[in-house]
Order: sequence, then C-alpha cells, then structure tokens
Amino acid sequence: MVSENRMKSLRIVLADDHTVMRGGLRLLLEREPGFGVVGEASNGREAIQLAEEHSPDVVVMDVAMPTLNGIEAAARIVTARPRAAIVILSMHSDESYVLRALKAGARGYLLKDSAEADLIQAVRAVSDGKAFFSPAIGKLLVEDYVRQIRQRGVEDSYELLTPRERELLQLLAEGQTTKEIAAALNLSPHTVDTHRGNLMQKLNLHSIPELILYAVRKGVIS
Repeated sequence: MVSENRMKSLRIVLADDHTVMRGGLRLLLEREPGFGVVGEASNGREAIQLAEEHSPDVVVMDVAMPTLNGIEAAARIVTARPRAAIVILSMHSDESYVLRALKAGARGYLLKDSAEADLIQAVRAVSDGKAFFSPAIGKLLVEDYVRQIRQRGVEDSYELLTPRERELLQLLAEGQTTKEIAAALNLSPHTVDTHRGNLMQKLNLHSIPELILYAVRKGVIS
C-alpha cells in the first residue's frame, strides 16, 4: 500500500539557499496528500542535478541562489525536461522578473510572503499545465496596465479582439496546446494557429510568455 501511494504521488524538488525556508516549504507540501518532496537543493546547479536524478513533476525554485540563479536553472531544467513544471519563488513583484521567469519556462510565480497561503494551489495548478500567480502579482499587474493605458491615452487593444480570439487568449494563457484548443472549440489546428497569429498581431505580442502576462494584466486569468 505504501509503495502504491508513493507511485501516485506528485514528485517535487525544492530549491532555496535558506535551510529554514526549505524546511518550512517541505513541511507544508508533505502535509498535502499525494505530494512528495524527492530532493532539496541549496543552489541552481544542485537543482538541475536533482531534476536529472529524480525527474520531478514540479520544481519549486527560489530566484536568488548562489552559483546559478533560479531563473537560469529553470530554463535549463525545462530544456532538458519539458514536462517538469516550475514554480518560481521571489521577493520581486515587478513585471520584468515575472516575464523573465515565464520566458525561462516557469508556469507559476509566487511572492515569498504568500507562499504559505498559495503554494499548494500553485503546485496543483502547474502540475495540471496551468499558470499560477500570487494574487498580489495579478493585482499589481492589472493596476500597472490600467495606469499605463491612461498615461499614454491609447485605446485598449483587447477591444480589437473578436469573441473567438478572446476565447483563444484565455485557453492559450491557461497553458492549453493547439491540439487541445482545436478539440475544445471544434476547430482545425490550422484555424487555431491562424486565430492565434491574428490576436498576437493585434495585441503586439511576440511570445506565449508575453501573452500569459497580458492575460494576467487583463484579469483573463488570475
């Protein structure tokens, strides 16, 4: 029975250079049924090594670590193991850090002071292929976007999207693939790709990480 439960558990690697922080996160995660921490790293290079050894489902990674920072380590892990979902832990709430994390392949971005409240939900979300952000991150991005629109005196590009493109924006931001979206909307993959190209052009976006960030700003996903 024990071995069967272990087989079904979500395999997690923790990476943080503060031993006390790692210990607290481990206790939090392992209280959750079906969660198992299979390794702990104190720097980015150790995190990469543990990911190679244990093939985790999720890696919870601090940004600021010695020898190799969390964002660089995340990029290397995702390149080697695309199925590994990364949750970045950070003290930084500004957009540049969030975008860097997304471009590195992270699916979740948590502020450290909200980790206790949001980590379980974040791990579950990213393991299902969805994005997750600390509520405070979403709120700040929305407020910043509204402020920029007002300061520049420009129209919100979101209003240019068709209902189908808005639907597609949400599905893409939630991490669904072209094939999954095509099946959900009863469209061909080619049609999905055409709609995606149109909405990216209208919103002046150049990558899926930028699209996810835009969707958070607009409150399309949280």
